[in-house]
Amino acid sequence: MQIRETSIAGLVEIIPRVFQDDRGFFFESYNEELFKKLGLPTNFVQDNQSFSIKGVVRGLHFQNAPFAQGKLVRVISGRVLDVAVDIRPDSPTFGKHEVFELRSDTNNMAYVPEGFAHGFVALEDSVFSYKCTNIYNKGAESGLLWNDPDLGIDWGVENPIVSEKDIILPSFKTLFEKYV
Repeated sequence: MQIRETSIAGLVEIIPRVFQDDRGFFFESYNEELFKKLGLPTNFVQDNQSFSIKGVVRGLHFQNAPFAQGKLVRVISGRVLDVAVDIRPDSPTFGKHEVFELRSDTNNMAYVPEGFAHGFVALEDSVFSYKCTNIYNKGAESGLLWNDPDLGIDWGVENPIVSEKDIILPSFKTLFEKYV
């Protein structure tokens, strides 16, 4: 596996080594020993999977401490723009975001550490999978408005399909007003 660092500490893209032949392909999406060697978390306790039709935006979601989750995210089929926003008030990149294009034809992944709001938009019908470092806790769930103009995220789609829950999430400034 190769690791591509981003401009935000702890947030990385992971490019696995894919073995292809006339039968298809094989790759390791997780290897505890290798993740330890690369300095990545290995304490995943929950796996999730979703299907989204083209144009669906999911996010920006996170869980508050002590239930914060790190996520190892990838696309099983399809293609998404994956977005991570740094919500760690003591971070020099607080309020900044990174965008990854995750694709099933390249099998690239991203590790989104605790302390990030996370979301994605399906650029085509997509199956999205993620491993979490903490169990889902409804009482700890929170999020940011997906299209907050202060975040300036280019989702790359016109007329996105967004859940009612995600449409009413607070802005970054509202949620973190004591830090901005």
